[in-house]
Amino acid sequence: MRASNHVEEKVIAAIEPAAADLGYRLVRVRLSGLRRKRLQIMAERDDGTMLLEDCERLSRAISPILDAADPIDGHYDLEVSSPGIDRPLVRLEDFTRFAGHEAKLETAQMIEGRKRFKGVLAGVDGDRIRIATTEGEASIPFAWLADAKLVLTDKLIEEDLKRAKALEEQDNERETRKNQ
Repeated sequence: MRASNHVEEKVIAAIEPAAADLGYRLVRVRLSGLRRKRLQIMAERDDGTMLLEDCERLSRAISPILDAADPIDGHYDLEVSSPGIDRPLVRLEDFTRFAGHEAKLETAQMIEGRKRFKGVLAGVDGDRIRIATTEGEASIPFAWLADAKLVLTDKLIEEDLKRAKALEEQDNERETRKNQ
């Protein structure tokens, strides 16, 4: 995961071990606002889910850590959330996991005369992300990414609903076995 500044790096260093101990992966840490600062922590479980209870649990765990480390000058609001269905793509593995889905990518450096790409993720080749655009396939070095996120489409919603239903069925089966 990338930080966009040294404060975010300090926050990640402070809370990532505690999040991992609880079974969560940090997806994004962003500090925004000038007068009223907001620290946004996006996280998920290994299976890609993040329920409200998970957000509450993580928030309770990292709040005292942030208070002790004090990486942010002044007051700020802490927001812990799931990455959402049209989530940011922050790890190389995200581009493999979501191959076949539409995404928007922005690079820090020009590639073929542009910095913005929109198309269907075509996977990963080494440390390069492949994306099929209307102009053809582009190969983008992962290190050059400034921002990347999924585009909300019917296909993405359908797959997310199927995944949620499968997880719910697994939970129901576990509960049934537990009660027998």
